[in-house]
Amino acid sequence: MGPVRAGGPMTEIRPLTPAYPALARDYDAGFRVDAAYKDSLPDLQNGPASLIVGARAAIQHVGISNFRLPIRYLTREGGDITLETSVTGTVSLEADRKGINMSRIMRSFYVHSDTQFSLSVLEAALDDYKTDLDALDARIQMRFSYPMRVESLRSGLSGWQYYDIALEVIETAGTRLRVMHLDYVYSSTCPCSLELSEHARETRGRLATPHSQRSVARISLVMEGPDRLWFEDAIELCRRAVPTETQVMVKREDEQAFAELNAAHPIFVEDAVRAFAAELIADPRVGDFRVVASHRESLHSHDAVSLLTGGATFAQASLDPGTFAGLTV
Repeated sequence: MGPVRAGGPMTEIRPLTPAYPALARDYDAGFRVDAAYKDSLPDLQNGPASLIVGARAAIQHVGISNFRLPIRYLTREGGDITLETSVTGTVSLEADRKGINMSRIMRSFYVHSDTQFSLSVLEAALDDYKTDLDALDARIQMRFSYPMRVESLRSGLSGWQYYDIALEVIETAGTRLRVMHLDYVYSSTCPCSLELSEHARETRGRLATPHSQRSVARISLVMEGPDRLWFEDAIELCRRAVPTETQVMVKREDEQAFAELNAAHPIFVEDAVRAFAAELIADPRVGDFRVVASHRESLHSHDAVSLLTGGATFAQASLDPGTFAGLTV
């Protein structure tokens, strides 16, 4: 039919689009998937290279982050503890491959987490999905909060201190690394402020207090050698380096003791990273390492920060914008 005029501008009458077929709107709870139906399902992630969007470039990391499940961890005393754990798992992707099946990473963890402990789960899961996803490189990281009972300084009380820890297994070009990350929170009294306060007392009889602040260091280390480095060992290493760890249970005698402890160990942020480094270097179970520290200044409106690395693993030319901002106290 050609154009017609209906008391106005010229219009054109087109054939109506055929009605879309009526589809069932209820959930088919009884439907079962057989092998033939499963084979018929589209799989875009494993499609041909012609489906690649953007640059035909290799990807160093692709996977999942913050996948949570309970994982069992061995304690130094011989027991075990189950902790909620956040998993990040990635693999490399070659330039001519479209994508990966990310659910396989999750399935690998469920296969092993019921029968194995922490590092063994990491190693086994990495082996599985490196094979399943046909990847050259793979990395898995597990983050959790590890509890330790801590005694007060003088009152005889005790309480639970929680330490943010991450375990990481990295395989690159056939070389596998086992890495531990530990956040250690402590008090830092400024040595300069301490001396100035004492000067005011001695020379002018003026009451003065040095400034101190809650501070945090993130210790990252490569675990080497046949001997196990327990979480408790790493925590005690930090305490030896900087004894002014924040306290859990405190009565008046503990608060006084903490003030004395801080006065006995005043520390700049430069001192802190070097003190941690000295303990790391002395431990044969530790290879390459990185120490990132932030003192949340009470005198200034900014933070004092420092970064010290040992070995090639953590060496970096560029400073990630979140390096210091990611430290929480």
